[in-house]
Amino acid sequence: MGWVRMRVRVRSPPVMQSKLLCLSLLYLLTTLPLALYVSFSDPASAASRCLVFLPFRSSAPSSAASAALFEYPREYGEHKHAIPATRALCSDPAVFSGRSLSVREGHYKTVLEEINKLCRNLSASPYAKPALRYQNGRRNSFAGNLSTVERRSFFNHTDSAVEIPCGFFKEFPVRESGDFFGQFAFFIEEKILVAHRLAMEKCNGVVVASAIFNDHDKIRQPKGLGSETLRTVCFFMFIDDATHRVLASHNILAGERGEAGTVGAWRVARLVAGAGGDHRLPYENPAMNGVIVKYLLHRLFPNARFSVWVDAKMQLTVDPLLLVHSFVAGKGADMAVSKHPFNLHTMEEAIATARWRKWGDVDAIRAQMETYCRNGLQPWSPIKLPYPSDVPDTAIIIRRHGLASDLFSCLLFNELEAFNPRDQLAFAYVRDQMSPKVIMNMFDVEVFEHIAVEYRHNLKRGNGGAGGKQGITRMASSGDIAGSSCERYLLKMWGETTE
Repeated sequence: MGWVRMRVRVRSPPVMQSKLLCLSLLYLLTTLPLALYVSFSDPASAASRCLVFLPFRSSAPSSAASAALFEYPREYGEHKHAIPATRALCSDPAVFSGRSLSVREGHYKTVLEEINKLCRNLSASPYAKPALRYQNGRRNSFAGNLSTVERRSFFNHTDSAVEIPCGFFKEFPVRESGDFFGQFAFFIEEKILVAHRLAMEKCNGVVVASAIFNDHDKIRQPKGLGSETLRTVCFFMFIDDATHRVLASHNILAGERGEAGTVGAWRVARLVAGAGGDHRLPYENPAMNGVIVKYLLHRLFPNARFSVWVDAKMQLTVDPLLLVHSFVAGKGADMAVSKHPFNLHTMEEAIATARWRKWGDVDAIRAQMETYCRNGLQPWSPIKLPYPSDVPDTAIIIRRHGLASDLFSCLLFNELEAFNPRDQLAFAYVRDQMSPKVIMNMFDVEVFEHIAVEYRHNLKRGNGGAGGKQGITRMASSGDIAGSSCERYLLKMWGETTE
């Protein structure tokens, strides 16, 4: 009887046969300990290293700081779709980390007194505001439709007699021919025009401003306000007709008749076109109308000394007086803005803008970057310090109104009209080449996440307001780099050349 040969095949367990499953298990095992650490670590220890992020609470229960600023109807959903913070720790030192209520109140009162003193005595302080002179007249677009050469000719501002183009060129029906606000390119509705104008002119301290166009966001109330903030700070929310209709449908603006309306802390200014049958805002794209308010606050509020711009997707959780004091006045800065959480170089942001369809016209973005590269745009490197990044997150901008910050805002706005409202693309180009230099405090994104809560925009059908040409977004090709004006920029960004 012969031996029967048998082949024995040893198989791995079925659970190990799927590469995808193995990778998933490996990812789970490596990330689970970190997730458990973050979940069970003491949040107070992390909070103590962050700038003012705990809401300020007044000891007086009946004060404006503790009372609800506005009761929204449930169906409005002002608190829906908050985006969770992604970072737990801050590298910036605590400025207002006292846990004692009396300590926090004492700090708030000190800040309030210092800011008020600065606003009263600016002419005799190092924060004096040298006024820019602005061009007037009428042109075929709101910012004048300036060429690249024309825009760049104002970057080096050494002669105070030179007038700077800074918007408000487009011809609209003028209510009072000699008045600046008569030239305000979108007219606040007639019924409350005078009241808003007076309030904007009388705002001579700190202004907090935001804007909602095309019902893109919801009005959210700031949190953590001190007991005197509502009486000291001007809060303005600018809206258009589309947003007004939605708010009115929820009866949120029911008290607007007769006098200028308010929604909680916000004074709501409805922007409509003037008489004569022209019912359009300055730009067809709502985002471009928004950046008028965002970057020209020093013109809309000519007597304000400090401003805090808050994108409508953001909800402040820290008193704006504390922000002005901590980020600008206390740092000797002209303006403060957060660094972008991911991108360091302008070109990275441009690629992301095209990739994620933040602006639909890729060819226009390419033309913009080519223009900037031809005219001196460089990738970020340590030589640019003390600027730590070329890409900001401009959802919150804190400014001291003065020569450098006003000039920066005007120059940047001119670039936005020339190309698109994606302000991060023109940010470093203007900042690095303008003179006098703007002193900028670019703080960490961890701090940003502790001074405000970010919410998702209202859902819209279509492209969600991306703007530009519609249709399929064409992806950029690496083969197009050779011969491009940005070839050297990209090689330096990738570390392939040091020239």
